[in-house]
Amino acid sequence: MRSIRPLITVRRGRGARGKVSPVLAAVALASALALTATACNSGDTKADGQASASATDGASSGDGKIKIPDDIRNKLKEHGIDIDKWKHGAWKNWNKDDWLREADDFVNPIIKGLWNPKRMRDADDPDKGVDDNDLSGDQGVTDPTPAPVDAKAVAPTYHANAATAGKVFFDSPEGTMVCSATVVEDPAHPGKSNLVWTAGHCVHAGKKGGWYRNIAFVPSYNDSGKTAGQLQNATKEEAAPYGVWWGDWAQTSAQWIEQGGETGGNGASYDYSVIHVTPEKGGNGKSLEETVGAALPVDFNAPAVPKVAGITATGYPAAAPFDGQKLYQCTDKPGRLSINASDPTMYRIGCTMTGGSSGGGWVAAGSDGKPALVSNTSIGPVSSGWLAGPRLGAVAKGVYDSVSKKFAGR
Repeated sequence: MRSIRPLITVRRGRGARGKVSPVLAAVALASALALTATACNSGDTKADGQASASATDGASSGDGKIKIPDDIRNKLKEHGIDIDKWKHGAWKNWNKDDWLREADDFVNPIIKGLWNPKRMRDADDPDKGVDDNDLSGDQGVTDPTPAPVDAKAVAPTYHANAATAGKVFFDSPEGTMVCSATVVEDPAHPGKSNLVWTAGHCVHAGKKGGWYRNIAFVPSYNDSGKTAGQLQNATKEEAAPYGVWWGDWAQTSAQWIEQGGETGGNGASYDYSVIHVTPEKGGNGKSLEETVGAALPVDFNAPAVPKVAGITATGYPAAAPFDGQKLYQCTDKPGRLSINASDPTMYRIGCTMTGGSSGGGWVAAGSDGKPALVSNTSIGPVSSGWLAGPRLGAVAKGVYDSVSKKFAGR
């Protein structure tokens, strides 16, 4: 599994250093400082080096096959990718030189039925993190390491107790991976959001890679809290009761794209991503928010650490002693963690969640006193015990607003 890592900044495009792009880079990198609560490798597929594409509108051609929109087909052609070959397994060819990397390169055609219960269940593996020495270097304000807080299992049904939570699945050169994620509000579509918030390293590989492939979100995964054994014979409806939602666009910070890595803390202060999703089966006209019945507001001006009474982190930890199939939460008063004095100071809480929890939402009372998403799981130590997440500010808001505005008229 990959460690939890930072997102890229709002700059777009290779060689765009020093310039702020109007289109924020959408990237989720499966690597983090020490924690690796991000993506897990199932060993189900192997490849060598390219990131994945974005989802379609789920339109059917009438014969039961998914129709790939012309804009995605043309985007793939620009990179020498044959869409028909892609759908039949060419996405497994991770040629490093062809890895789609830039912000406007994101494409993710729906491959209907790819995320079946077995593939979703197998998307887990031991984490890969770094030791505390990776925190050396320039430091801003860092509080003492928090005492571990035992992760508590969320009571099923998860939809009744954490309706906005779910899992993000994707493919990397190392195999199938998994992260956690949260349904968030969309200012352009009040009450009808199709936006999902996760870590940047869950969509983009960062400095040495590009976009991951076959990115999909499953709200309330394993809603009834079945054990791994019980899930062996579960139907797709039992594993994904509210459907599989493919990402048709994703953005992250330019900082994550330029700095993020599989281990270490570089870019962690910007490790967040927003994914716009569409239902695999075309849906019944309802948005993701209408389907699950909830969406969290995002607070980009959350109180400073000393003023936060407590933060609750939610996720599907997959590394031992967890197996990635059940939902957990940790609640703690946050402290401060600075990876680099020039980057925003991160929130840090005591929590025993492990790899797979990366990208999961952190909820606290927002500036208006109501529950709001204020961060997401990004990094943590190899030995577990604590988690850290970026404090959301202007760069994060830029990523969020950019995705919202892109789909405002649709």
